[in-house]
Amino acid sequence: MNVGVRESVALARGTLLALRGRKVIPEVIVCPPFVALSEVRKVVAHSAVGLGAQNLFWEDHGAFTGEISGRMLTELGVQAVLIGHSERRVHLGETDEMIHKKIIQALANQLIPIMCVGETKEEFATGKSQECVRTQLMEAFGHVRVRGHERLIVAYEPIFAIGTGESATIEHVLMMHEAIRGIMTELLPVLSSSHVQVLYGGSVDGANAYQLLRESQVDGVLIGNASIKLTQVTEMIAAASEVLEGQV
Repeated sequence: MNVGVRESVALARGTLLALRGRKVIPEVIVCPPFVALSEVRKVVAHSAVGLGAQNLFWEDHGAFTGEISGRMLTELGVQAVLIGHSERRVHLGETDEMIHKKIIQALANQLIPIMCVGETKEEFATGKSQECVRTQLMEAFGHVRVRGHERLIVAYEPIFAIGTGESATIEHVLMMHEAIRGIMTELLPVLSSSHVQVLYGGSVDGANAYQLLRESQVDGVLIGNASIKLTQVTEMIAAASEVLEGQV
């Protein structure tokens, strides 16, 4: 809840400019506030940039004042949606059960869920990181029916690193990403590894993006505060493009 419609449009245009002329273009999804989705869609239409939303409700319609359904999002051309972000868990009381229902609703509306998981500082300090994330994934994706062609994104965002300017160590990130892949394979064996991507989020910026993205366990990054700073966005796109070029 940082930028309005005009700023969101400007950031989207700047993102398109940052992609221009690159030999290899990384996948980019922008997730503006609900009020800006329609205008940002006009900017990214017919481009390589996808459109995402920051949340959705678990019903398609009904007397749920102030909520946004998956059906409404697809009508706006939205392709992906953030689910279970730590800020919603902490500040708005979102439970694993709510998140589970949102996952089902996203898939029912052909939206790519970007499911956020992560441990608190206390859980990290007591060695319960994997236990915490396993519980979140089991509650979110347990008994969820997926088809082999569907795509899921899991964003690992340790709560102790969000907005603090201190990213988790590479060693910890790699350990958690490997654990997440194993849990997802266990939960949804019908999906191939190429249909489940694991992102890292937590104080990602232009300074550490390259170091993170060069690791094979890290499929991408979920960008928070830095996403509203165009210079940072440009640096991160450059880092992603450079890593992809090295893989060609």
